[in-house]
Amino acid sequence: MSDPISSIRNLGPAYEQSFAKIGITTADQLREIGADEAYGRLLAAGTRPHFIGYYVLVMGLQGRPWNDCKGNEKLELRKRFDALKETRFNKELSGLERVLDEIGVVERSQNS
Repeated sequence: MSDPISSIRNLGPAYEQSFAKIGITTADQLREIGADEAYGRLLAAGTRPHFIGYYVLVMGLQGRPWNDCKGNEKLELRKRFDALKETRFNKELSGLERVLDEIGVVERSQNS
């Protein structure tokens, strides 16, 4: 049996629940997928982007305290976060609308 996501430094029950909703249920799965892909999947599933949440995940997967991210490293993480947000988060759809869109229920507008 693999360790739960909450066994990773900085990640508690809220992260565990969020990842479970998208099928990531173990620490090993999360480590294998990596921070960027895992966070991108959360965004695609409707999680609202939050930079601190992203770098907490990155730091946790590196075994570092969440507040260890500073300076140039933080600036580089911000660039990665912004790219994920731009490509994986559809701000025009609510969480429910995203799910309905994924299964083909939402009618697309003429502009889509």
